[in-house]
Amino acid sequence: MGNADSKLNFRKAVIQLTTKTQPVETTDDAFWDQFWADTATTVQDVFALVPAAEIRAVREESPSNLATLCYKAVEKLVQGAESGCPSEKERQIVLNCTRLLTRILPYIFEDADWRGFFWSTVPGAGQNEGDDDDDDDGARPLAESLLLAVSDLLFCPDFTVQSHKRDGLDTEEDMQSIDSCEYIWEAGVGFAQSPPLDYIHDLNRTELLKLLLTGFSDAMYLPPSAENNILNRWVTFFSSTDNRHALPLFTSLLNVVCAYDPVGYGIPYNYLMFSDYREVLVEHAVQILIVTLEHEAGAAAATAQHNLDHLDSLSASIMDDKELVGPDNLFVNYLSRIHREEDFSFILKGLARLMTNPLIQTYLPNSTKKIQFHQELLVLFWKLCDFNKKFLFFVLKSSDVLDVLVPILFYLNDARADQSCVGLIHIGVFILLLLSGERNFGVRLNKTYSVRVPMDIPVFTGTHADLLIMIFHKIITGGHQHLKPLFDCLLTIIVNVSPYLKSLSMVAANKLLHLLEAFSTNWFLFSASQNHHLVFFLLEVFNNIIQYQFDGNCNLVYTLIRKRNIFHQLANLTSDPVTIHKALEMKKTTLAGISRTNSQETISMDGSRPAVPGEPGTLKASLVAIPAIDKLTEKAQVSEDGTMVCLQHNTHSPQMTADQHTYTLQPQTAGDQHKHSPQSADTNTSGIAGASDTESNSGRENEEAFQPESDPASATYWNPTPDWVLSWKSKLPLQTIMRLLQVLVPQVEKICIDKGLTDESEILKFLQHGTLVGLLPVPHPILIRKYQANAGTAMWFRTYMWGVIYLRNVDPPIWYDTDVRLFEIQRI
Repeated sequence: MGNADSKLNFRKAVIQLTTKTQPVETTDDAFWDQFWADTATTVQDVFALVPAAEIRAVREESPSNLATLCYKAVEKLVQGAESGCPSEKERQIVLNCTRLLTRILPYIFEDADWRGFFWSTVPGAGQNEGDDDDDDDGARPLAESLLLAVSDLLFCPDFTVQSHKRDGLDTEEDMQSIDSCEYIWEAGVGFAQSPPLDYIHDLNRTELLKLLLTGFSDAMYLPPSAENNILNRWVTFFSSTDNRHALPLFTSLLNVVCAYDPVGYGIPYNYLMFSDYREVLVEHAVQILIVTLEHEAGAAAATAQHNLDHLDSLSASIMDDKELVGPDNLFVNYLSRIHREEDFSFILKGLARLMTNPLIQTYLPNSTKKIQFHQELLVLFWKLCDFNKKFLFFVLKSSDVLDVLVPILFYLNDARADQSCVGLIHIGVFILLLLSGERNFGVRLNKTYSVRVPMDIPVFTGTHADLLIMIFHKIITGGHQHLKPLFDCLLTIIVNVSPYLKSLSMVAANKLLHLLEAFSTNWFLFSASQNHHLVFFLLEVFNNIIQYQFDGNCNLVYTLIRKRNIFHQLANLTSDPVTIHKALEMKKTTLAGISRTNSQETISMDGSRPAVPGEPGTLKASLVAIPAIDKLTEKAQVSEDGTMVCLQHNTHSPQMTADQHTYTLQPQTAGDQHKHSPQSADTNTSGIAGASDTESNSGRENEEAFQPESDPASATYWNPTPDWVLSWKSKLPLQTIMRLLQVLVPQVEKICIDKGLTDESEILKFLQHGTLVGLLPVPHPILIRKYQANAGTAMWFRTYMWGVIYLRNVDPPIWYDTDVRLFEIQRI
């Protein structure tokens, strides 16, 4: 009954606020205390009792009252942070103010005239802190006061952390002198003690993190822009040296995420019997992490000497002995400086455990708890690899990287036909593109794939490389049209790892040849200006394997021989106007999907699903277009001594712009290479590099790769000509494959006739013991396309990250029905 009265009183206070046309004095505590002093409302209650229409009405009709409400609520948080919330009443006031601000902030941000309100000083605010000045120079902006108060409250003994008071002593811990490094929430990076679980503390932390996230969401209400100088003021201040809790907050958030085990002791259906408050905390912690780790390119060059004397013991575990200089964003700084192997192991094992959670199968259906924040985990893993190269090399130096690879491939396969999961597939592909730029990733893929996860793929015996190729094949052939801009990325990943693949299975070899067969049809090659790039990529894959891993790849060699017709057709591709016209007419009448006429892929295509829309009522956040592959990557060549040498971009290539740059690459060596002197980069660009050096990549989003309908947008400006076909046909890198066919086809035919062989296993045995030493052209240099950061991908990550956070926060729905600008919300 008391709770009902509390809600009624709160609702009356809201009605009074919305109906008052005259400003209410800030000193009228009797009025303002109605919103937080005598209530016990949950955050769900606040969202129900404070309708969006009434917040907007106060904003428009009584702006001074809304401003006073925000100021008074922040003031209560500051007072709570200073006092340490020793009483239950004070804690309730802090929670009520937190919930109220979480509700109001999005409506402050959506109005351009109000957006700067929290960054203006409040008249008289400085005097509350003992300022003697008559002006407001000493007053902090409201946003800074809010962020500092919340940071203090996140380490408030008996409210959000376990008190260190000794038994029998009633003395309160001074919040101003407290060393928050001793109150880190969980053991892990830089902290060895694991505090006892307290679900009340977890709930209170979650409420405060929710308010932080709402403040950071200021970025949602700005239109997308690729400019690097647009900084999120909330994040910038929170992660700066002004926040004395920056390091313990970073380690608390990271450790809570990486230490979380949703399965626990594995009791079936335990999640149905007990509420897991830690899961909600972990979800908000990982969201805060990925937002605060958004590192603008403009700040990358900035350096600062940070005074961390009071953090000596903790910072030693995160920092190395070098001078503490780096980005102004301390969260990025700390992340980039983690260097101990035990910390890397803790982070990697924790992330792999959480990523693998949705794949867990038991004999009892739905008996294991499944987490839902895997997209945020992928973004966090991306940022770890991107900002901390030592972590990236740690991941790649053992087979542990496969514990991350398998769940990523699972997510890609599971989401390939769901139009609401385009962003999930993009982030998975970006991670694999980043990993594929390192030699060790390709080497690790040779490990036998033995873990069986629930994926609709053919049963096969092979390696993780086979699994990767099969999943990519399914994305290309069984995904929906919004994934077409990713085809270049998918094939680039295969190209990058191909020089290190020791033994492809027959299934994977057939998949690669099937893709080449589909991409090399006339109607596909002529239907868009960049489609031939896909053929170049696949030919480069075959060349790399033949030149560097011929001995173990008899399955691929056999498949090349069996499908040799494809290469002869490419070599003899006709380019007269009549042929081009017929091919384009064929495109209009071809059945949807890849035409598999004369193809033997019926069996290997089993299990692929047609593209389907998301579940009815599913919401989807729009995404900005990803940059073309030549903007996403830069080329590096493995030199004769095994090191990586960055290639200069060709000056004659039309899509190369002045803003592209090169950077120092880590040393690499190619495995099992033939000992030949590599060709120079100049002699190679006409062949292998032709895949991305021939044409501009503009208009990629409008390509209709496997759809029979002509694309009106592309038809208005694209008209293939015989000269255009000849310009890239002459650069097709077919020499190595043709030489292989020239040597081996007669040998295979002869042995079949002489011995009467009809069993392909005998042919494979013959190819396995064959050799082409001295018969093939001089091996081309290994060309790696490494991911490079750019403004386009930074903008893509920002829209994707906030879109995920928007859609994931449904209880309460913090941003629903507010006027966000960063993306559009579409109902599928």
